[in-house]
Amino acid sequence: MDKNLLLQRVQSMIQSSTKRPKYMTVSTVKVADIFGVKPEEVEKGLEELVAEGYLKQSKLDSPPYHNIFLLP
Repeated sequence: MDKNLLLQRVQSMIQSSTKRPKYMTVSTVKVADIFGVKPEEVEKGLEELVAEGYLKQSKLDSPPYHNIFLLP
């Protein structure tokens, strides 16, 4: 999985979000479908991007308590 391509896709998804502050819940299954890879590869790529500081990860405080991604 190309991390740069994944980062570009997730960044554009976050930037196009209408939420304030801008964040996005990323469906690993849908992103994996777009790239033609397994969802586990997308999850691993997202974890690496968070570890490298390209993205921030948080959890919603209210239901549905999804993991969300933000730009640093």
